[in-house]
Amino acid sequence: MTSEMDAAGKQVCFVDMPFGVKTDPRSGIEIDFDKIYNRGIRPAIEDAGLQAIRGDQEQSGGVIHSAMFARLLLSEFVIADLTTANPNVFYELGVRHTAKPYTTIPIFATTSTLPFDVALVRGIPYELESGSLTDEAAEALRSSLKERIERALDGPVSKDSPLFQLFNGFPGIEMSHEVTDVFRERAEYSDQFRRRLRVAKSEGVEALNAVRAELGDLKRVERGVLMDLFLSYRDVDAHSEMVDLYEEFPSGLRESVVARQQFAFALNRRKGTGDEDRAIETLKTLLKETGESAETLGLLGRIYKDRYMAAEQSGDDIRAGAFLDQAIVAYTRGFEAEPMDYYPGINAVSLLVDKGTEEALRELSRLVPLVTFAAVRVGGAESDDYWTLATVLELGLIGEDAELVDKVLPRLLVVDSEPWMKQTTLETVNRLLSASPGPESAERLQRVSAALQA
Repeated sequence: MTSEMDAAGKQVCFVDMPFGVKTDPRSGIEIDFDKIYNRGIRPAIEDAGLQAIRGDQEQSGGVIHSAMFARLLLSEFVIADLTTANPNVFYELGVRHTAKPYTTIPIFATTSTLPFDVALVRGIPYELESGSLTDEAAEALRSSLKERIERALDGPVSKDSPLFQLFNGFPGIEMSHEVTDVFRERAEYSDQFRRRLRVAKSEGVEALNAVRAELGDLKRVERGVLMDLFLSYRDVDAHSEMVDLYEEFPSGLRESVVARQQFAFALNRRKGTGDEDRAIETLKTLLKETGESAETLGLLGRIYKDRYMAAEQSGDDIRAGAFLDQAIVAYTRGFEAEPMDYYPGINAVSLLVDKGTEEALRELSRLVPLVTFAAVRVGGAESDDYWTLATVLELGLIGEDAELVDKVLPRLLVVDSEPWMKQTTLETVNRLLSASPGPESAERLQRVSAALQA
């Protein structure tokens, strides 16, 4: 990797502050903000292993306000210098506090007091002598900033936005760096990194481990890069590596919804001592904190489904029935939480076929048209998405629609996918086959099963 790529792969700390020499309106002191940045702020950021960017260093072109807002919304860290009560800085601090719950660090010179509305925000003070940092003050600011950044990287992070502190469930603003050219170097780096991961995946887990080793200290690496590596391990069934990587994530990324969902997925697939219980606890905590979602409930349903199949294999019919009901409830709740997401819906449908009682068949007849609509809405049998095609295939098999199965199966076999995806579909097809279908359906299921295995 080149040094340019290394820089683009680091987390960014954006510095929001006045430029050049400005007069403090309260004390009348002229303050050299460039020296404060160069002697105290930038060295602290770089010592902590992050990339420092100040507003006047923005090279994206276009409307300056767009670049500024993108940095405020997307940077992993923001340092805001509140000295002189600059209205632009205060406004931009408000934007940041609306977007992100943590990793915003206010600083201020002790030349005058802060306005009342931000006096309670936990900032870092620094001393000036005739408007400049002394060597001692520069070192103190550098040390305090580095410590605050490293504490946030190591975690657990604490909320520093008053909005997130006051209002539980405050949504903030989530957006991808790919929607703006402000992070174009990062986007280019991410594209190159994904291409490298594709090659590494084809070579196996050891190649992915080599890529991971080159990243160095993972707490300083850009979060999108870490998530790409995380999901690449998933694609090659390296679930132990997924768990290990998650536990090395920076605290803020570890707390993100997607990372926690995939961590639970990896625990359930790894199946070490206590892994399933830990996965369930992770997902139930997410449900309490963020509400019901198709993804979280779908993953919870999968754990209960695995438990159902294990109990069934061991001949424990009582526990198998209980786990089957838990799986159906979780999948159904997930589908009803987001009816346009067919994933939990088709899993509920296949398990209702397994259950086979009159009540289950009535629920099946209610769900099938809804799941079909959700799949058709995103392309149905004409889709190029693996999971959409797999859903339509399963609906065709359950509904004994031979024409639909014959249409979808060839597309499913050639569309882009990972081996574990076809394995998941194969498991479902074999479950349907074990439900004692009629001769014609059994022949069709056997043909589909053989094609997926091949």
